Amino acid sequence: MQINDVLRKDLMIMDVQSTTKEDVINEMIKRLAQKEVITDTQTFKKGIMDRESQTSTGLGNGIAMPHSKNKAVKEPAVLFAKSSKGVEYEALDGEPVQLFFMIAAPEGGNNVHLEVLASLSRKLVDEDVVSQLKQVTTPEEVQALFAENEEEVSVREETSSTDSKDKPFVVAVTACPTGIAHTYMAEDALKKKAAQMGVEIRVETNGTDGAKNKLTKEEISRAAGVIVAADKKVDMARFDGKPVLQRPVSEGINKSEELISRAVAGKAPIFSADGASVSDDNEEGDNASVWQSIYKDLMNGISHMLPFVVGGGILLAISFLFEAQLGSDSIFFTSLNTIGGSAFEFLIPILAGYIAYSIADRPGLLPGMAGGLLAVQSDAGFLGGLVAGFLAGYVMLGIKKLLRNVPKTFEGLKSILLYPVLGLLATGLLMFFLVGPFFAVINNAMLAFLENLGTGNAVVLGAVLGGMMAVDMGGPVNKAAYAFSIGIFTDTGNGSLMAAVMVGGMIPPLAIAISTLLFKSKFTDLEQKSGLSNFVLGASFITEGAIPFAAADPIRVIGSSLVGSAIAGGLTQLWNVSIPAPHGGLFVIGIGENRLLFVVALAIGSLISALMLGFWKPKIEQSDVKMQATELS
Repeated sequence: MQINDVLRKDLMIMDVQSTTKEDVINEMIKRLAQKEVITDTQTFKKGIMDRESQTSTGLGNGIAMPHSKNKAVKEPAVLFAKSSKGVEYEALDGEPVQLFFMIAAPEGGNNVHLEVLASLSRKLVDEDVVSQLKQVTTPEEVQALFAENEEEVSVREETSSTDSKDKPFVVAVTACPTGIAHTYMAEDALKKKAAQMGVEIRVETNGTDGAKNKLTKEEISRAAGVIVAADKKVDMARFDGKPVLQRPVSEGINKSEELISRAVAGKAPIFSADGASVSDDNEEGDNASVWQSIYKDLMNGISHMLPFVVGGGILLAISFLFEAQLGSDSIFFTSLNTIGGSAFEFLIPILAGYIAYSIADRPGLLPGMAGGLLAVQSDAGFLGGLVAGFLAGYVMLGIKKLLRNVPKTFEGLKSILLYPVLGLLATGLLMFFLVGPFFAVINNAMLAFLENLGTGNAVVLGAVLGGMMAVDMGGPVNKAAYAFSIGIFTDTGNGSLMAAVMVGGMIPPLAIAISTLLFKSKFTDLEQKSGLSNFVLGASFITEGAIPFAAADPIRVIGSSLVGSAIAGGLTQLWNVSIPAPHGGLFVIGIGENRLLFVVALAIGSLISALMLGFWKPKIEQSDVKMQATELS
């Protein structure tokens, strides 16, 4: 397979009409849909926008490479588009983008096409290629340009390892979340710059098809420094004791000279696999901030806990339906209730265990889960479990540091004996005598406060939680509100705050769906089609369906959603609504208390947000509507 097998002429757009980032993405996705490369525009666009939310794919030098490995893709393809005027794309260099490569890669299947996409990505760090692309006028010229020197990459790979051992030597790892384009562009940029600087370099790529050109122990030992240009987790323990620069993958592309210079000079923090970095006088930004680190660890715990919440919660909800119809002696009720309840018993231990795992790697898992279980047994509840996770993680880091100088003859005992025994003992004693009792008092006081809330205070709390669900639609604020309500639900079984959170999370997609029906002149054809799927997503309590719309028009979409969600959340508390299930949306309200009023609150909030968005949003220019109609015909 060659580059031009995926860089198809019939997909190319040689004169992009769009003038904004969102519109140019929509224009390219429409072309992929028209040529039947993708089967679902909404699913594919979500993948594209999720990648954009991590780091802009506007790489600088007038190039953008939006990409997604996506279940909506039927066959691998690359769409080339060109804008004569340039599009403001939030590029890393702040300049307009003229050249677009939208990469559509299918999930699973043969990975031959990934090698082709890697070759394409590497070519785009060649300034001569980019300069010529800006001059092309026909699809044939584009393909002819990429057909030249097809063997260039393989030749460079063969010759790069023959450099003299007398040259300075560094090693690098490149990786991006999707592992399609940026991984290989960073690799090639580092290799080219190293050759110009007279530096020998070995680069390991961690793409979607796994790690390639893996670094050996000898190479790591010989290297003056290590560059990790990655936006996802890579194996770091092997770099213990080496100067390591950890940077986003985009800096591997755009700041390759700076990274190589610092790696050669050893001007980087000394990485410790035990969690302690002895840093030099580097500028701020070499290490993630404390709050970023805490957030990452917390999200690791919550993400591993959620399957237990959803699976156990839905089965519990179904069991309550059987209880209402068949009675508490029904085998359907008792079996499903027991199965769902067993999953719920793991919530806090799993949360704590994977927080500790994020901090201290595998040795943190045992003390973290044990600490979470002790939090449950001591009535310290959800808050105690959170603290147990962080406590176990940092205790384990301390133990690792203390045991760094253990004689090598006892090295094998650390992971199978010393870490588990000492970690469990230290965490257990702290939880049993200090953290558990302290947070039991706090937890019980908080629960008593919530039980004695007056109607006015309950409405305010419901409004705050409902509004938080709409602020970032699956982000940290959304997760914080959800985690708080789950904590109250698991500690008390009271689903009143779950009702506020659930209604708040359902409203953004439902409001968008309603607004696209009522205000068609204010949404593109693609948005109208995508809006219909939000009826299903909203009804299922999947807030993320609103993300593509929020990314395109954040102030109006988030602002209107926040108002409706806050109002609906407050109404659930005013009307004493309770939903004893952590997920499911309309599919679980049958087990709720005052469930009809839940539907009323949902309808009121959704309609307010839909009308607010519709009146607030400007009409689409008629010329744009005609252009879209022509493209769809």
